[in-house]
Amino acid sequence: MDRTADDPTTIPGGDGESPAGTTSPPTSDPLGHLLEVLDLRPVDGPGPRGEDDVFEGDSVVGPAPRAYGGQVLAQAIIAAARTVPQGRLIHSLHGYFLREGSLEAPIGFAVERLRDGRSFSARRSHAMQFGRPILSMIASFQEDQPGFELTTPMPDDVPAPGELPSAIEELTGADDSARAFWAERSAFDLRHVGGSLYLPRDPSAGEAPRTQMVWMRARRPIGSDDQMLHRAMLAFACDQIMLEPALRAAGRSWQEVGGGKVPLASLDHAMWWHRDVRADEWLLYVQGAASAQGGRALGHARVYTQDGTLVASMGQEGMMRLPAV
Repeated sequence: MDRTADDPTTIPGGDGESPAGTTSPPTSDPLGHLLEVLDLRPVDGPGPRGEDDVFEGDSVVGPAPRAYGGQVLAQAIIAAARTVPQGRLIHSLHGYFLREGSLEAPIGFAVERLRDGRSFSARRSHAMQFGRPILSMIASFQEDQPGFELTTPMPDDVPAPGELPSAIEELTGADDSARAFWAERSAFDLRHVGGSLYLPRDPSAGEAPRTQMVWMRARRPIGSDDQMLHRAMLAFACDQIMLEPALRAAGRSWQEVGGGKVPLASLDHAMWWHRDVRADEWLLYVQGAASAQGGRALGHARVYTQDGTLVASMGQEGMMRLPAV
């Protein structure tokens, strides 16, 4: 999610308005549109701060009239990856969402080549619009190397994705434009264990948990084995659910966020990729909310394949302005 700390709306949820931006993606293939957006265009000349490489990309149209933060993060990854030696894959990033992005203009990505070592490379990417940064990210890339293996196991007895309703089914026919978007034009299929947060929670359900598990995959095969693309797609996908455990613990829904009752915005994001991943195969996000205080909340997640392989870990802090209790 890509808003500044002063912006009261977020994704998913939106504000019910139609985005004022570029051409809308075809609802028949939202994933195809996303892949086009991630195929950045090189730009001649140095970046605004003398960066070595510059790229440009458009935005997917979402339920809110602004660029989706996960998209900008994924594009920043792609831009940085274009500059590293062949065979080095991203293994970690740390990024800050600085301003909301506009749908009315392309986004520039200026990459600074910080270091190329014997097995690691470091890059800094700035996403720019109208002469100002909207995202700042630093990422590290590594050659494939053998080493000691250790992993935290996946929880037992998790329902398979085929046993759970998808957001597509849950929201089909919704009259709210934001909810309808996630049913018809989202590039990913999400299936929450124990129910989603798209609709208001039933107060009779008891105390709200601050953990959740979500299965997610692209809505069709991506058609590429490019591991860097799949890792960028993972960054795109996870941004839409990272603060859900805190929202769940507060007993709130995305409908309330979109209606302005719960101001919510991403502030920063960190990711670590442990092993190869495919965004078009089912991935289980095991999530929690470590803390909420001072109008901020911290969410974290581990990501597993269906066979229990841990492929990534991530954390995100966001603004979540609720009354103190």
